[in-house]
Amino acid sequence: MAATNNAQYTYQATRISTATKEQLLLITYDIGIKACRAAENAMTAKAPDYDTANREVIRAQEVVRELMVTLNKERGGEMADKLMQLYEYMYQLLVDANMKKEPDNLRTVRGMLEELKQTWESALLQLLQKYQEEHPEDKDLQNAMNELEGKKPEAKPAVSYVNPAPAKNAKTGSFTLAG
Repeated sequence: MAATNNAQYTYQATRISTATKEQLLLITYDIGIKACRAAENAMTAKAPDYDTANREVIRAQEVVRELMVTLNKERGGEMADKLMQLYEYMYQLLVDANMKKEPDNLRTVRGMLEELKQTWESALLQLLQKYQEEHPEDKDLQNAMNELEGKKPEAKPAVSYVNPAPAKNAKTGSFTLAG
């Protein structure tokens, strides 16, 4: 069991240390979604576990706080302002969920995080597809695209993360993918 936990920790540490800003954003959303789900399950169990619920709500609050802190309001303009308002609302729902033991608030926040994650995934996928069209020789990118689409990689890439260059070079319209 300890070897499995150590392997999982090593995998997660490698995943995070090699991730682009965009991938880190998606990982952050995943952590928040899982924390909300775990807190909700702890609150709604036949024998509610409010200690676990509290820990998981606090974890979700930390995620939302991290999203708020890393939001680049200068570059993001009006969209960043709207996201900040949404994050503040989500944070307040989490505080209320913890104080009042409100699983509905957790479901609401989880739904918002899932929707935001899906939106960012779609935007990132579009950027990567555009970059791929312009750079068909980039096999690392092709493998990353296959992974995102749930396909088997063509061959084992030398590096298993998406090259950060596509997001830095690609135009994103009126928003930026990361701060």
